[in-house]
Amino acid sequence: MGPSRVLAADAITELLLPAGQLVIGMLVLVALVVAAVRMVRRGPSRMGGALLLSGGAVIGLAVIGYLVQLL
Repeated sequence: MGPSRVLAADAITELLLPAGQLVIGMLVLVALVVAAVRMVRRGPSRMGGALLLSGGAVIGLAVIGYLVQLL
């Protein structure tokens, strides 16, 4: 009976994982929209730095996601 409990726990985890990824994706999307609105309000003088910062954040998130996926 031991292995069936482990398989059941793995199945539940596999079912919940996409929901967690969806929530994280939605929060990232909301953060990007808020950041874009703030950037547009500040004007073109600060857009260059903001774009570099946003691009760095996107690349950082992609690298972290890739490293977590490898584990």
